[in-house]
Amino acid sequence: MTFTRARAAVVTVFVAVFVAVLGLVVQPAASAHPDADNVAVYPPIQGASTWDRFGQSGPHSHHRVFFNWGYRNDWSVDIYRHPGATVVSPFGSRTASGHPVSVRVVTVQPGCATGSLADGGYRIGLEARDDTTGQVLGRADVMHVANKPASIGVGAVVGPWTKLGETGRFRYSSCYQVNGDSGAHIHLEVINQHRYACYVRRGANTELHDETVIGRAGVHYAGPVAAC
Repeated sequence: MTFTRARAAVVTVFVAVFVAVLGLVVQPAASAHPDADNVAVYPPIQGASTWDRFGQSGPHSHHRVFFNWGYRNDWSVDIYRHPGATVVSPFGSRTASGHPVSVRVVTVQPGCATGSLADGGYRIGLEARDDTTGQVLGRADVMHVANKPASIGVGAVVGPWTKLGETGRFRYSSCYQVNGDSGAHIHLEVINQHRYACYVRRGANTELHDETVIGRAGVHYAGPVAAC
């Protein structure tokens, strides 16, 4: 899969050229990130939150339901906080080497297959780019977002504390099997464009804070669901 991901960037360029020949306007595709420089991933909830509260939704076993660039995301986890907490981008503002990182919204849609926000809120997809090299570091899907501001749409540029919405409580369904406010959570998935992202291994019910690093994007792990 590593080779295929690298080759996907070439295919994307070919498609862009083909479309341009047809006279359509397209955005130039960013290249994958071949360097091992990386950006930290933080909790997508501002303030205190809880990692894998019930010991059933840690990255080692949690389902990965979303795809980016045609590939299943690299790892996923549920992070808990009662309804009404502010949801933010999980990406840091600089790479490990100090390059500035910009984050833009690439997906806004109902998170559950039913298409109903009442079943699980929004899925908001974010893309982190190294502003020095222009290369894409990775993406994150932030799922079960309630009360999304009107300003959060595809193409919006967001900072570390830009409000994407709030944690919410949705009706019980196959997509959101929650019986009380203590189970309200954000489902987070992360993926590299080149090779694989990693997560920081933690025990169930670990308390997290704004500056707790929970993973990294842009690293070069050999496979998915990799611990940093």
